[in-house]
Amino acid sequence: MVNARSRTPRADHRISGTPPVSARRPARAPAPAAALRPAGCRKSTTRERIIQERETGAPAPEPEATRRAAGVTESVRANRGWWDRNADEYQTEHGTFLGDDRFVWCPEGLDEVEAELLGPVEELKGKDVLEVGAGAAQCSRWLAAQGARPVALDLSHRQLQHALRIGGSFPLVCADAGALPFADGSFDLACSAYGALPFVADPRLVLREVHRVLRPGGRFVFSVTHPIRWAFPDEPGPEGLSVSASYFDRTPYVEQDEEGNAVYVEHHRTLGDRVRDVVTSGFRLVDLVEPEWPDWNTSEWGGWSPLRGHLIPGTAIFVCARD
Repeated sequence: MVNARSRTPRADHRISGTPPVSARRPARAPAPAAALRPAGCRKSTTRERIIQERETGAPAPEPEATRRAAGVTESVRANRGWWDRNADEYQTEHGTFLGDDRFVWCPEGLDEVEAELLGPVEELKGKDVLEVGAGAAQCSRWLAAQGARPVALDLSHRQLQHALRIGGSFPLVCADAGALPFADGSFDLACSAYGALPFVADPRLVLREVHRVLRPGGRFVFSVTHPIRWAFPDEPGPEGLSVSASYFDRTPYVEQDEEGNAVYVEHHRTLGDRVRDVVTSGFRLVDLVEPEWPDWNTSEWGGWSPLRGHLIPGTAIFVCARD
């Protein structure tokens, strides 16, 4: 993503000290792993809304935004439902920025063509690559064009329907990132652009699973909202430049319905937490990239904007090696 994340896919519900909504897609729920193989799908050339079979009725009440505890199961259930309900709107709103076959790491617009965080482009050919939280599989499509053999995995069946719509010859897998349906040592590389990690209660479950399915010498690169953003309001303008909450408050951000059931959950980890999660899961941290906002990018993506991007980091990208 970004299914980037950051495309800020959420509705604009804010509370005092509301953290930034992540730019990409959420974790995968513990549903049965179902492989969807796109056979003969056409290439999408427009941002038209298709796959709109849902019945339209009275709009659901606006969820309540709060900060409260949310465990593994509740987070998975809420985020799978949120992405299934909002995938169409997300792809319509952010599809042009993401493209059909670009590898964009973040709302800042950092592209893997220039960044080469997975390694030199010419060395991707023939590599088995797992994309975690793939959304419409834009990154996997770019990887396939470089000669890699990607597998695009996402929690949301609806997001993967958009991947089918755009097309591609690689496998699509609907599964939980905390319980990957692959044998040990199945991949050379893994990547996640705002996928899974911001949305899971225990990111070590995902990291350990990715470590398990990578071969020795493999690499996992993932991007998330920069942790410092949780101390600021999720606003693109000047109001988003003043600290409004404790950076050290790790209480999850939750949107819940009238009965108190979570319908969207996002989890905060400090920068130190993220580093410890990586290391205790068996990885070696090779690099930590904080993309600067480029002058060419004049777009806003939720709380991401040129104003804030030139002053405070919005994305953190972790480059991890599996020795």
